Amino acid sequence: MVEVYSNVRRDLLVVKKGFPVPDIGVEGKWRKSKKRVIRVSEEIRQVVQSQGYYMRKLSDLKKN
Repeated sequence: MVEVYSNVRRDLLVVKKGFPVPDIGVEGKWRKSKKRVIRVSEEIRQVVQSQGYYMRKLSDLKKN
């Protein structure tokens, strides 16, 4: 299972359940999503397993 966080800039952070929020140098306070996460994509699952977290900036999505 994973926990999903967002900040005021609407960046997304996915962390393994029970692990602390990593200090990755992104401005703003991370807020835990109140919605329960049932499934994540295989890409996110692999990155969380190898790095311990997955982060995506909203600006990265808008460029595509």
